[in-house]
Amino acid sequence: MRNRRLLLVLAALVALAATAANAHADLAAPTGLHGFLLRADEPARTSFPRTPSFAWNPVPGAIHYEFQLSLSTAFRDNSVVYADLDALTPVEAPPITLPWITGTPHALYARVRAITPDGATPWSANFGFDMAPANPPTPLAGYPGLLRWTPVEGASGYQVWLIDAHKVEYSNTNSLDEREFYTFHQTTSWIGQVRWRIRALRDDLTSSGAGRLNGIPAVEYGPWSSIYTSTNPAMTSGAIKLVGTVSDVFSNGSPASPAHRIMPGFLWTGSQTLSGTPVELYRVYIFTDKQCLNTVYTSAIIGSPAYAPRPGGPLALPATATAEATARSQYLTDGPEPSTYTYDGDTVKSTESAGAATPTTSVPGEPGSGTTTTTPSTPSSTSSSSTTTSSSTGLTVTGEIGAPTDLWDTNWPSSGYYWTVVGVVAGSPGAISTSVGPGGSKTGDLTLPLTSTTGFDPGDVIQIGTGSTSESATITVVSTSSVTVAVALKFGHSFGETVTRTSGGFQYEDAELPQDVCAAGRVMRFGKESEPSLVASGQLFASGLSSDGRLASALRTTSFYGQPLVSWTPALGAEVYEVQWSKTQYPFNAELDPANGQPGKMTFSNSIVLPVGPGTWWYRVRGFDYSLPTGAQQMSWSDPAKLVVAAPKFKIVGGSTAAPSAKSKVKASAGATTKYNLGTFSLSVPSSWTQTSTAGSLFAAKSATTGAAVAKESARGSRTLAAWAQALVVYAESMGATGVKSNVVHEPGGTAIHLSFLASGGKLWIEEYDFDAGSVSYRLLVDGPPSAAAANRAVAARIAASFRHT
Repeated sequence: MRNRRLLLVLAALVALAATAANAHADLAAPTGLHGFLLRADEPARTSFPRTPSFAWNPVPGAIHYEFQLSLSTAFRDNSVVYADLDALTPVEAPPITLPWITGTPHALYARVRAITPDGATPWSANFGFDMAPANPPTPLAGYPGLLRWTPVEGASGYQVWLIDAHKVEYSNTNSLDEREFYTFHQTTSWIGQVRWRIRALRDDLTSSGAGRLNGIPAVEYGPWSSIYTSTNPAMTSGAIKLVGTVSDVFSNGSPASPAHRIMPGFLWTGSQTLSGTPVELYRVYIFTDKQCLNTVYTSAIIGSPAYAPRPGGPLALPATATAEATARSQYLTDGPEPSTYTYDGDTVKSTESAGAATPTTSVPGEPGSGTTTTTPSTPSSTSSSSTTTSSSTGLTVTGEIGAPTDLWDTNWPSSGYYWTVVGVVAGSPGAISTSVGPGGSKTGDLTLPLTSTTGFDPGDVIQIGTGSTSESATITVVSTSSVTVAVALKFGHSFGETVTRTSGGFQYEDAELPQDVCAAGRVMRFGKESEPSLVASGQLFASGLSSDGRLASALRTTSFYGQPLVSWTPALGAEVYEVQWSKTQYPFNAELDPANGQPGKMTFSNSIVLPVGPGTWWYRVRGFDYSLPTGAQQMSWSDPAKLVVAAPKFKIVGGSTAAPSAKSKVKASAGATTKYNLGTFSLSVPSSWTQTSTAGSLFAAKSATTGAAVAKESARGSRTLAAWAQALVVYAESMGATGVKSNVVHEPGGTAIHLSFLASGGKLWIEEYDFDAGSVSYRLLVDGPPSAAAANRAVAARIAASFRHT
C-alpha cells in the first residue's frame, strides 16, 4: 500500500505541473563573499594553506543559500568541486580537501545566491582564491644522530629524503634518527655529514558522502625543501649516559621540564654497558614505573646515539655473519628484524614492527560505554594515511599509517614515563643439547619432536642421533614441542636420542637488563600531554549572522542568530577532529548531531557549522592521533567555549485573538497565505492556490505552475536520521527518481528529511519533506517543471516552515 500511495501522490503532482518560474532578476545578489581560516573578520586574503571557510553579507528575507566552489568562473558542471544547496546562515565550512592550485589571477572561485520567498537572487560576484602549501619545514638545532625541523601547522606528518642513503622515510613527529648512517659503520666518513630534504604531508580525508564533486585529485604532500646538511661529531666512548628527550622542546626529566606534545626523540652518549662491554647497537625501552618492569614501548635496534620512532618499521638487520660483513659497506634498507632477545632470554619485538592501528572514523562512546570507536582497517598503499571503510556517519580514510608509535597522555610532572637505553650485541649463539621427544620420528618426516625447544631458533643447525643414523638438519620453524626442518629426515629417530645445536642462526641479544641499568641510575623521565585545539584565545573563533541581521564574528557580537560557524587551530599530532556541543558547561552533556544521531561530529577540517538552535551553548574540540593504539587515539579536549544563539524576533502584522477556523487567511511579508487545520496536522499555502482532492493524499492544493500534496507514511522508527534519509533516497530512486539530494532540516514543526529530485522521466522537479511525527511520518511534496526548480524550492521551504503536526 505504501508504494501505491506514493505513486498516487506523484501522479497527482504530474497533473499539477505547468510552466517554469524563473529567478527574480530584480532581487539583489549577496555581497561581501570572502574566505577565512578562523574568523570572518580577519584580514582579507586570497591564498590559503588549507581549505578555508566562507562568509558573506546576509540577504534580508533569505530562506537559505546555495553555495558553490568551482575551477571555472563560468561554474560549468564539470568544474564544480563542491556545492551546498541548503546553507541556513551566511557561512560555509566545506568538508573537503582542496588541491594545491594557483592561477592568474586565481584558480578557484566561490559564489553564493539566496533563495527568498520571491525566488532566487542572482549569483554573487565570484570570489577568486588559490590553494598554496605552507613553506617546507626548516632545520632546528640538532643533536648527534638526530635530524630536527620546525613543525608545520596542520601537517599530518613528514617525508624525509635521505639523499646519500637513497631512501625516503616517514615521520609523524618533528625528528628522525640517522640510523642508516650509524648502524654497522660509526666512522666519520659515514656519519660526519648527512644531506637531507623534507616536505610536509596532509591528509586527504573525506566526510562520508562529501567528496570533491568532479573528482579532481588533491595530493597529500607539499613541496620539497632545499638540501639541508647536518653534521655529527665522532662517536663518544665510555659508559652509556642518557642526555634527554627532545621534540619541539627539550626535557632532561626534571619536574621543571616541559611535557612533550608529540612523541619525542631520545638522546644518549657512550658505547659501553654496565660491565664495560663495548657495543655498537642500542635499544630504547620505555616504562610506566621507575623499576623499569612495565614496558610500554620497545624501540627498533639502531646504531645511532639517538632514537626517534618510525611508523614505517625498523631496519632490515643482517641475519647471517656474511650479511653482517656486507652491511658494514652499505646503507641498510627497511624490513623485518631477525630474532631478537632480552638479556634474560625472552623474545623481543619492536613497537615499530607492530601492525597498523585502526583509525577512529566515527564518534567514539564515553569511556567504559563499550561503544565501538573504529572501523576495520584494510591497508591498500604506503602513503601516510590509513585505509578503512567508513561508517555511514563518519569519515573515509585511505592509505597506510604504519605502526602505533605514540604514547598515551600523562599528568606531568606528577606522573610520566621512564626510559633507558641498553646495549645490543649480534652473533651466533653457542651449542645447546636436548633429546628426541615422545613418539620419535621416521624416515621422510619434516617434523621432529623434542623434549625441550627452549633456545632453538629458525636457522639453527642441529645434529640428530649418533653413529650410523646420525644426521644434521636446519631448523625452519620452532613450536613448543617440536621443530620443523628444511629437508626430510634420512633416518628414523627414537625417543631419547641426543639432539645438539652445532651452529645457531645469527641473532641479536640485549647485553644488559633494563631493570639492572635503571637500578644503577641509567634512567630518565619525560611527560607526554597531547595538545588541545584552540577554540578561544581571549575571543571566540566563531562567525555567523548576528541577532541584528549582520555578518559578524564573536569579536563584535555576543550572540548569533541561526547556526554559527566555529573554527579552531590545528593541534600538533591531530589528523581528524571531534566537535561536541552542550547546553551546560558542567556537566558537559553532548547533544546528538541531528545528521547522524551521534553525540558530536567528526571532521578532518578545522571548522564546522554548529547545528544548534536558540539558547546558550558550550562547545569543545579534540583531535585524534592515528599513531596511538586502536581505541585510544583521543587527544585532549579544548576548554569549553560559550556561544549564545538568539531566538528570532517577529513582528505581528495582523491577526486575531479568536481561535483559528479550519481555513483562515494570514497576511505575511512574503504575501498572503491560507492556513489549513486538518486535524492531525496544519499548514499554510499561498492564498492564490486552489485546494483539490487527490487519491492517497490527506491534502492537496495547486496553482497554475505548482502543486503540493501531503500523505501519511511509515514512521522513522529506531533508525538514525542519516539511515532514514538514506532509506528515503533509495525508495525515491526505486520509484524512478533521479538526481536525488538529501539533507536533515530542523523546521519549526519538527525535524524532517529534505529531498530534491527529478521525477516522471525528468518532466517534474520534486521538493519533498518527510516530517518525523513519532508513530507516523508526514510527507510533503511540492512539484513543478525542472526549469522552475529554484522557485519551487522557495515555495516548498515556506510551506514546510508552516507545517505542524499534533
